[in-house]
Amino acid sequence: MPDLLKDMYNPESIQKLASDIRAVYPAFQTDTFLTSVLDETWSTLELKARGRQISIALGKYLPADYSEAIGIIDQIVMNYGTWLDGFFAMVFPDFVEVHGQDEAHWDISLAALERYTQYASAEFAVRPFLIQDQDRMMAQMAAWSKHENDSVRRLASEGCRPALPWGQALNSFKQDPTPILPILEQLKTDPSIWVRKSVANNLNDISKTHPDLVATLAKKWSGKHEHTDWIIKHGCRTLLKQGNRAVLALFGYDGAASVDIQNLTLEASSISRGESIAFSFSLTAKEPIKVRLEYGVDYVKANGKRSRKIFQISEVTCKKNEQRAYTRNHSFADVSVRKHYPGLHSITLIVNGIEQGTLDFELRAD
Repeated sequence: MPDLLKDMYNPESIQKLASDIRAVYPAFQTDTFLTSVLDETWSTLELKARGRQISIALGKYLPADYSEAIGIIDQIVMNYGTWLDGFFAMVFPDFVEVHGQDEAHWDISLAALERYTQYASAEFAVRPFLIQDQDRMMAQMAAWSKHENDSVRRLASEGCRPALPWGQALNSFKQDPTPILPILEQLKTDPSIWVRKSVANNLNDISKTHPDLVATLAKKWSGKHEHTDWIIKHGCRTLLKQGNRAVLALFGYDGAASVDIQNLTLEASSISRGESIAFSFSLTAKEPIKVRLEYGVDYVKANGKRSRKIFQISEVTCKKNEQRAYTRNHSFADVSVRKHYPGLHSITLIVNGIEQGTLDFELRAD
């Protein structure tokens, strides 16, 4: 597998695609297609931009008649699709997104997305259709939610997530997510973990703008089915981290009064960027209690302000007078999603959503 996802789109895989198209469509201009795709900008393009460049070029060198072009792609996906990696094959739903949004093409396009999502998810490609005609598209999503294929059922949920990473935001659903709820109701006991993860992620998206709605729905669904209970827990993860009292209570984390925290300490008062810092503490349960242990790190940002990120330690059920001790290490090495800046940082212990103590330390640049 390539080190970078974008390198799944490479000269060899694109040549393979061109050869397979030529086998079923002899008029395909293989060399011109390759030159068009692998132009002087290619090395600078990231994953989605590379896929988009391929789908635009396909539109130039496949037949101008859209239905005929889809017929050729069908033969590639269905008959020659075994060599395709799921990420590479996302170029086919993207082709539909780029070339198939005209009203005259909708029926062909939606049928193609239903087929192609079984090889590579069409979760990005459906979103412009949703924005263009929400009612019509949500009726289609409702039908997909009852499909026999789990990839199609997943598309019904994943495609209408309000804030799908890398996808177009669905602002109407951020404002009013209620049109999504029948889809999630249909899928809340789905046998496929692939589908259930999507339902949970959709709920988590909704929780960021409508926390009370998700809390109410979670309470309604709770205890009815083991698959649904898993969805609720995963879908409420942001609300749990935010210390939402209704959601914490739903899962039995009703407060911290019955827990004593002792000896919360840091191993050092300062560390250098790239190092780790350890903190430790112990707890005693005065009564039987379920305990959710987290800690927040208040990071210094580039502008000097601070921003908190929550990390989970564990979830345990303690007996009366039970004692537990914990030590955790937290790294301050730069990673792709976070760069660290020098300054005063903090670690805050959180028990059942309630802060139990904060420790400050200095992060040095050297």
